Amino acid sequence: MNIYLSGQGAFAVTLAEALAEEHKIVGVAAPRQRKRLGSAPSADDDADPMTWDRLRAWAFPRGIDWTPAPDLRAHHVPDGTDVILAAHSHAFIGRKTRARARVAALGYHPSLLPLHRGRDAIRWTVRDGDRVTGGSVYHLTERTDAGPIAAQEHVLVPPGSTADSLWREHLAPLGVRLVLRVLDDLARGYRVEVEQDESLACWEPAMGVAPLFKPELTELPVPGSGEIRGDRWALNGF
Repeated sequence: MNIYLSGQGAFAVTLAEALAEEHKIVGVAAPRQRKRLGSAPSADDDADPMTWDRLRAWAFPRGIDWTPAPDLRAHHVPDGTDVILAAHSHAFIGRKTRARARVAALGYHPSLLPLHRGRDAIRWTVRDGDRVTGGSVYHLTERTDAGPIAAQEHVLVPPGSTADSLWREHLAPLGVRLVLRVLDDLARGYRVEVEQDESLACWEPAMGVAPLFKPELTELPVPGSGEIRGDRWALNGF
């Protein structure tokens, strides 16, 4: 299948290499990097390969088109794309962009969704002392990390785990396996969509960054009304 990959870092590259064995990557979206500590990402950085994200550096010698992840729009996704895949991507992929995928728009999240929605799921898993965690491949929707589940698998959290060790040794490899499994299912015409149980949902803010108030991405609609519910406590798990 033709895959458009939005992501960053080592995980995105590992997944890209695994995908390229059986599928075709038709484009990537990855963030611009800073030239120096404290500076903002800039279009001027594009001329310096030392500032490129790993996914862009992987794509360049292969002639794969790149766009900055926050700027990803529908026109960046080429015709004939079967699947849009978000892999360690913090950029929201909008409705028109998702519609460019003929088969599915998917993301990988390192938690047992609907638990620990949000960009720092692993840190919250460790902070909360969870004994069990896991990974979820889910269908992208208008709400962050809330789409139907395509595949999910649990992992026991080893004693003494850090966020880095849990990701590197367990959840990142699990993500590659789950994504490949889902793509294989889709290629065979087998599609899984299991709705998340909103009564169990919890969403935590990112650690170390200013809070982002985007209620339309996290809050629940009032049943039958299509309106956003003002009560955030149920979603946040408090």
